[in-house]
Amino acid sequence: MKRLAALFLALAPGAALACGAQVCLVDPDSLTLTEIITFEDVRSGAGPGRNFDDILPLPGATFGERFAGQSTRARGSHDEITGDAFAPLTMLPGATGQNLSVVHFYGQTVLNGYGAAGFPKREAQGEGAIAVLFDADQSALAFDLRGGEAGAAFVTFYRRDGSAIGQVPVQPTGEFAVGFLRSTGQADIAGFIITNTDPQGLAIDTLRFGKPPDLS
Repeated sequence: MKRLAALFLALAPGAALACGAQVCLVDPDSLTLTEIITFEDVRSGAGPGRNFDDILPLPGATFGERFAGQSTRARGSHDEITGDAFAPLTMLPGATGQNLSVVHFYGQTVLNGYGAAGFPKREAQGEGAIAVLFDADQSALAFDLRGGEAGAAFVTFYRRDGSAIGQVPVQPTGEFAVGFLRSTGQADIAGFIITNTDPQGLAIDTLRFGKPPDLS
């Protein structure tokens, strides 16, 4: 956790141009983001959660497994997304039982991706890819990681035309928030995909995005 804090300090928004990547990992508290998705209003369940075999549309963003043009293959028990996304960026769900679930536990509601073993198997929970498609393009975003056990997560960002902007690794994983900022400051992040190799899998919560209104 100390290493992650040091990285956030080094990659604050003022230093984003110096991070050497198209998208920078930054302290989420340094970002001013006006829209929040918590999943609290989505029907959920305990244990494996409530299964969703279709895409999940919520105000401001839609959730699924991958984008049109891409394929999913198993890397052990985890999902791996391959191929180029088509234009315009279009959300697709995973196969039956291999898409998403919404889980409520200890007062929190989180979003899981399900891997190849399928819902409701424990070895699939949190092992699947989670794709997010925004209604409007973004320059920054943040979300909470849940359930990480010092593995690795990979966040790949896409433009509306399907082209990849870049991938940001988050390692080691844990229970904390992560922020991402486009190094050029331009708002061209239309969506992203999270995959992981964490031994216990990962969930996400409290997605934050959206720019303050321009009052000039």
